[in-house]
Amino acid sequence: MALMINSVCTACDACEPVCPNEAISVGDPIYSIDAFKCTECVGAEDEPQCQLVCPEEDCIVPNPDFEESEEELQQKYEMLNG
Repeated sequence: MALMINSVCTACDACEPVCPNEAISVGDPIYSIDAFKCTECVGAEDEPQCQLVCPEEDCIVPNPDFEESEEELQQKYEMLNG
């Protein structure tokens, strides 16, 4: 499942540089995650790096429109970074 950033975002810029797939971008007024690039860091890290660095606990949440298994996330990571 890809992640998404909700309205709790403070636009602090902590998440964008840690994304291994460059799925996070500056939005207006908050950051956004491209669900087609987000693999929840599967293939690169053990857990989503954006959630680790985000100062707002409930800001980065699963995107209900993009339910994917760990295998599907791994395949997406390999396509993006292969």
